[in-house]
Amino acid sequence: MAGIEYVKEIEKARRDLKALISSKHCAPIMLRLAYMGSHMALSSVKEVKAKHPKISYADLYQLAGVVAFEVTGGPCIDFVPGRKDSMISPKEGRLPDANKGASHLRDVFYRMGLSDRDIVALSGGHTLGRAHPERSGFEGPWTKDPLKFDNSYFVELLRGDSEGLLKLRTDKVLVEDPEFRKYVVLYAKDEEAFFKDYATSHKKLSELGFTSPSFLRSALKKMMISVAVAATVVILSYLYQITRRESH
Repeated sequence: MAGIEYVKEIEKARRDLKALISSKHCAPIMLRLAYMGSHMALSSVKEVKAKHPKISYADLYQLAGVVAFEVTGGPCIDFVPGRKDSMISPKEGRLPDANKGASHLRDVFYRMGLSDRDIVALSGGHTLGRAHPERSGFEGPWTKDPLKFDNSYFVELLRGDSEGLLKLRTDKVLVEDPEFRKYVVLYAKDEEAFFKDYATSHKKLSELGFTSPSFLRSALKKMMISVAVAATVVILSYLYQITRRESH
């Protein structure tokens, strides 16, 4: 029962996060919260945590990132709860250095079990938000609409340098390296392919070192069955009403 109650609480928090992100237009910082942590996002998400104290911060941060993509038009990403909070901070230097090249990107992501395809798909997260000099030393958005999740990041990469748009060294190598480039070309041409791969890669990244407790997996399965049954009842009822009308 505890598992089902926790999953229900997650769904309530999801609704509150949607309202928060939509009203404050803070999807980009929520994405950074899921990836690497963000002091601004932490303060914004505190009000949701206060309403749902039983949810771990670790789950809430990852859920915020998932919701940020949905709110801005991106793919629905499968979210599995059950992360535990830790008092130990991860070591510094685990994130890519924006001034380095392809071999550096592979060093960072390969050690996490991610592939070239994952690297390029996850880089598409730059379609949301902008860099701020006081935080990163860089300035500007990567796309013309930094509050919309789409494939424009890859379209802009293939166009080359554009006035007002940011391209870091780690962005440019995606076009220069032939293995990376083939995915850039694919995603620039096929947004659905990008969405599908991004959802898969984001889920991989968000679940590194994490295995959902069995009682939560069971609770999720029960809820999915309940939703499927309810949907079937609605459809059958609708078809029954149509059949009755046609028979009269």
